[in-house]
Amino acid sequence: MKILFTKTAFVLLAVSAVVSSCSKHHETSQKTGITYNDKTNGGYVRFRQTHPSPGPGLVPIEGGTFVMGGSADQDVAYDYNNVKRRVTVPSFYMDETEVSNQDWLDYLHWTAITFPNDRELYYDALPDTLVWRKPLSYNEPYVDNYLRHPAFQDYPVVGVTWDQAQDYCQWRTDRTNENILRETGRMVAWKDLNGGKNGQPAASAQPFNTDIYLNGQMKGPGVDGKKMVPDLSPNAQAGTGKGGKPVRPVRMEDGILKQGYRLPSEAEWEYAALALAGNTQFENIDDGKMYPWNGLGVRSAKSKTRGLILANFKRGAGDNAGVGGYLNDKADITAPVRSYAPNDFGLYNMAGNVNEWVADTYRQTSFEEFDDFNPFRGNEYSNKRLADPSKGLYAKDKYGRPIKDPAKANKKLKYSELLALQGQRADSANATAATPANAVPANGNTANANALLATKNSGKAFNPDLRGVQDTVNLALYGNTTLVNNRSKVYKGGSWNDMAYWLNPATRRFMDQDESSAEVGFRCAMTLVGAPEIYPNGKPHYGVKKAKTFKSK
Repeated sequence: MKILFTKTAFVLLAVSAVVSSCSKHHETSQKTGITYNDKTNGGYVRFRQTHPSPGPGLVPIEGGTFVMGGSADQDVAYDYNNVKRRVTVPSFYMDETEVSNQDWLDYLHWTAITFPNDRELYYDALPDTLVWRKPLSYNEPYVDNYLRHPAFQDYPVVGVTWDQAQDYCQWRTDRTNENILRETGRMVAWKDLNGGKNGQPAASAQPFNTDIYLNGQMKGPGVDGKKMVPDLSPNAQAGTGKGGKPVRPVRMEDGILKQGYRLPSEAEWEYAALALAGNTQFENIDDGKMYPWNGLGVRSAKSKTRGLILANFKRGAGDNAGVGGYLNDKADITAPVRSYAPNDFGLYNMAGNVNEWVADTYRQTSFEEFDDFNPFRGNEYSNKRLADPSKGLYAKDKYGRPIKDPAKANKKLKYSELLALQGQRADSANATAATPANAVPANGNTANANALLATKNSGKAFNPDLRGVQDTVNLALYGNTTLVNNRSKVYKGGSWNDMAYWLNPATRRFMDQDESSAEVGFRCAMTLVGAPEIYPNGKPHYGVKKAKTFKSK
């Protein structure tokens, strides 16, 4: 049974709003009886509970249990790095296609018009087109043309490092959320931005950042839109709303902004590639898979496409495309990102075309050590630095992004501890960013902060970088006697230049996060918040009884 996951089938809307205070009935608190959305009693707000829709370019992936590593029936490379392990992957969203050259050119264009004088930032965002160069192969035309020529605009971007992919995810998050706010009138509209001058951001304007905006540090004249959310708080001041009524920026509680784009975890990627949901009825999987499609072969069995290769890969030494006059996979290097048939989740090229970066740090023994729910290896815990703890303002770098420091504890700090740590931060030299002028000065609390943190961590030092958790070997040997260290990142899926073995979703390889290849690209994912079931229609359910929380006005 094949399940088609389409955007039109996703009937639950993403837009949430405060229940109108003008309605005939008010919703009340289940525990106190206080009326919600009533400015006369303090302005307590309750929002409509909704299931968010995917961000642009994403399709929903309903999670569940599967055997990670289970699709591999042999270990050709003798790496012993994909031991079978049953895990559960929560529901999430994933890009329908790999990120294309056109997508990356959009990123470069924004960088150029927003920071026209920052050549370093633009240079750092450029893919390494020299990955096409080979000593005994004439690939110079790809060096010059692959990224920018219109003929390749729908081809997957390559030459991108893991770090560059992470930066793109952050940029895409901010541009998507900014566009939502401007298109819906909650920030000044594009056409009115900077007085309507071509609708382009000014070089001196602070670029939109989701974290900074949600922290209330982007508001006021020139930022506020005409359709901002009414502010029901009794402390609200007259604002830019109609008739001077108080308004406020969007909050996370409104459900309007999207979760952040990110690289998928290795478990998410493998689960999405297999798409076993298309072979499942009532929790029974009627047929396993070796590839993202059914069957044990790599050729189509359908009458109209019988014999055609189902993915873009290398069939054998010297055979990248087939025979002239009847090119089988229609590609010699990469192919357009919507080539070939999608899998049962609606994802294109989850095998072949290009390998894809995932978020995990590589370890040969990860399968034996990670948790069985939402497995991931690569956690680095950080906190946003406060420029002014008394006001809760984040410190920003020169690009308007919050500065993040390694987390100091594994539990929520007391406010006194937080203030003491800010004093400690102000005393220390920082090579990347100057201490904010309004940072809390050192006041003798540094020693107290360290003592409090020791108590908070039960006397054990807290390590915010847990990528090497449970390693049983000397970390000093990594990179010296082996090629594996904390900078080794996993990529999966096989490429245009790989043999069929690597098309199996369970196979895994690694590369340093600063390296790139003509055979490695990526796609983004997004966390799905709320209930994991995506398509409840026609399925048995226990009813969820709603509490009686309404009273007449």
